[in-house]
Amino acid sequence: MCGIVGYIGDKNSVPILISGLKRLEYRGYDSAGISVLDSDRCSIIKSKGKVSILEKKVIEHKLNGTVGIGHTRWATHGEPNEINAHPHSNEDGTLTLIHNGIIENYSTLKKTLQKRGVTFKSETDSEVIVHLIDSFLKKGHNFFQSVRYALNSLEGTYGVAVIYSKEPDKIIVARKGSPLVIGIGDEENFIASDVNAIVAYTSQVVYLEDDEIAEIYRDRFNARTIKDIEAVKEVVELEMAADEVDKGGFEHFMLKEIMEQPESVFNAMRGRLLFEDGISKLGGLKGFEQKIADSERIIISACGTSWHAALVGEYMLEQFCEVPVEVDYASEFRYRNPIIKKTDTLIFISQSGETADTLAAMREAKRKGALVLGVCNVVGSSIARESQAGVYIHAGPEIGVASTKAFTAQLIVLALITLMVGRHKSLSLVDGQNIIREIQSLPEKIKKILSLNSEIEKIAEKFKDAKNFLYLGRGYNFPVALEGALKLKEISYIHAEGYPAAEMKHGPIALIDENMPAVFIAPKDSVYDKVISNIEEVRARKGRIIAIASENDNKIDSLVEYSIKIPDTIRMLMPILSVIPLQMLAYHIAVKRGLNVDQPRNLAKSVTVE
Repeated sequence: MCGIVGYIGDKNSVPILISGLKRLEYRGYDSAGISVLDSDRCSIIKSKGKVSILEKKVIEHKLNGTVGIGHTRWATHGEPNEINAHPHSNEDGTLTLIHNGIIENYSTLKKTLQKRGVTFKSETDSEVIVHLIDSFLKKGHNFFQSVRYALNSLEGTYGVAVIYSKEPDKIIVARKGSPLVIGIGDEENFIASDVNAIVAYTSQVVYLEDDEIAEIYRDRFNARTIKDIEAVKEVVELEMAADEVDKGGFEHFMLKEIMEQPESVFNAMRGRLLFEDGISKLGGLKGFEQKIADSERIIISACGTSWHAALVGEYMLEQFCEVPVEVDYASEFRYRNPIIKKTDTLIFISQSGETADTLAAMREAKRKGALVLGVCNVVGSSIARESQAGVYIHAGPEIGVASTKAFTAQLIVLALITLMVGRHKSLSLVDGQNIIREIQSLPEKIKKILSLNSEIEKIAEKFKDAKNFLYLGRGYNFPVALEGALKLKEISYIHAEGYPAAEMKHGPIALIDENMPAVFIAPKDSVYDKVISNIEEVRARKGRIIAIASENDNKIDSLVEYSIKIPDTIRMLMPILSVIPLQMLAYHIAVKRGLNVDQPRNLAKSVTVE
């Protein structure tokens, strides 16, 4: 949530800050602001709304300066407006700060500062930090020590960047639970909450760890812990290219990312399948294969779309590996004192690798001695660094807030883990080779589904004004029903619910009438006849039916209003295919409703606060 960017060097920082904020806007777009060092004070410009509004104000003010910080906000404390927008400053304007995270003891700190005569302008918890730093400066401490002392007083999470006009040669940054990265340039350095903001300027980065603080100069940086112990940092070379975070000619990032799925699915499997042995080879799990196979139980934990992927993973692992699997919402996991044994393996899934609830759940599992694996997309993310082993999904940057290609890439990785574990147990060579053949066939099958784009757009036109939707599936396709409903809710603001199709009779059928669209995921699999019975029940009550069906299924056409035909594959992989028409349907409905599909209201891409 929220985006941070900063620059120190010899160039005008303003264009760099605005460019970075535009690339970070998917992390929050309630308001935005920048602060630039200008002579003896920090010049601040803020605005409610998107970065484009801020950009116009900045151009009008002709702001210029070689040191600056910028922020795009997703509101937690205080409504989205210009006053609550970051940066926040001390009373004389010499000190400005931007902050991601939540300060849990801000109310106590605020009351203490108010008693000392400090006047607050905003409703945010973040403003407390800048006044707290200022209070230490007034006691005679230098800039670095004042920030460090202030951070030691905070409870909660933060990623902060601070500039001070009386020590204008540096930016001070720190993190605890909210990601920050330092970009290394030639006589210039950058900071960001996400490498997307700075990849156009540098390919060398340093990731800050929790409880670390750094002074960033034009030509160097110094990193320490907030307890003032030296922190040794490694410079990492990014593999990402700047053009990967552009729209590439598409109207929206979401459509681009949907259309990239033949490539992202291929990249998730590339170099990881050994057909002769009927097994997958996952370098990030090397040395842990047998321990995972010997697990008495596997627990998968995630949030949102990743949780839906986890549900599919449960079906896969139980079918082919004969091991009990539980799936937990990460947001609930650590608050119920979960029973975790050292014989358990826990898999934590997160596109960003920074999801606060998932990260906290992972740390709890590590504390209890279980084997902890991470499945994430962003190289160098917190989950990737803190897990004992793991697998990158290699989907490439996903900018659209509603996850699409990351979901299907997560399913590929879960299938590869299933294949690896299954072959270490009782899965035969022949069955392993059959799974590999089917996995390798997926990119071409996805291309066939994407060719239905115009057909799906026409269906969207018919349903764009619906008030409610039901999504129904059985077995492996029940999680797909949940994911299809989530996509529609996220970007079109139409109420939608996903259910196991058989559960429809236990309540949701009461909603069925001639105005209720019901989307059935109904490929020709082992529960096909059961789903057809459910379709008949909706049809008898005049419900409007859309079916995702097998391309050789002619029977279903007479039972539904619209059918979207997709290629067949084995059951464990069908969700990878059946979800794509639902992504496209949600996208086109939202566009036809005139909505911004990349930046849906109230949502942000990476949920880094609880």
